[in-house]
Amino acid sequence: MLLTSDDLQAIALTLKVATLTTGILLLVGTPLAWWLARTRSWMKVPLTALVSLPIVLPPSVLGFYLLVVMGPHGPIGQWTQAMGLGVLPFTFSGLVVASVFYSLPFMVQPVHNAMEALGERPLEVAATLRASPLDTFFHVVLPLCKPGLITGTIMSFAHTVGEFGVVLMVGGNIPGVTRVVSVQIFDHVEAMEYGDAHRLAAVMLGFSFIVLMALHLYNQRQRNRLAGTA
Repeated sequence: MLLTSDDLQAIALTLKVATLTTGILLLVGTPLAWWLARTRSWMKVPLTALVSLPIVLPPSVLGFYLLVVMGPHGPIGQWTQAMGLGVLPFTFSGLVVASVFYSLPFMVQPVHNAMEALGERPLEVAATLRASPLDTFFHVVLPLCKPGLITGTIMSFAHTVGEFGVVLMVGGNIPGVTRVVSVQIFDHVEAMEYGDAHRLAAVMLGFSFIVLMALHLYNQRQRNRLAGTA
């Protein structure tokens, strides 16, 4: 057998976390990107920097502060305990929350760039047809920003799959609950099981290559389509 049962369990858990995280990011990141693209508020610059912070911040630092905030003495931890939900660290839910924070810029930035490139003309046309802001967003903005949405979705999913520092800090290493692929590879290496580590790492390498190649081909097709209609 190429992969152990623990490896397959870690892969299944990783895909589950990445799918949930990407779905949440689509719901949260898309309106956030639209607000950032349209607002003239003084909050735009600091909020943009805050969203982009996980790109440059060491994952262990982000994981540490999420652990503190969501812990029993942190504001989120105290709120979840008051709601009877317990604390989020070292749980599957906590792992998803941490993943959302860590992968947020990989959703927001591509969508934000697509929305900024949209320009005013489509919105003015929609306004002349008496479309409401909600209709304009769903029937004009989102269809025209489809390439950015697809790019953000793919990048967020792939980035979540490859997480290590944040998931280890917040989720720990609990089999079937928080032990994702990156942590499973780390365990193999620590146990000097290099053959198992190599096989699982090769699966991740192949997955990452296929995702990036598919994204490149999609972007190239979009550029060719736009060049053909110009």
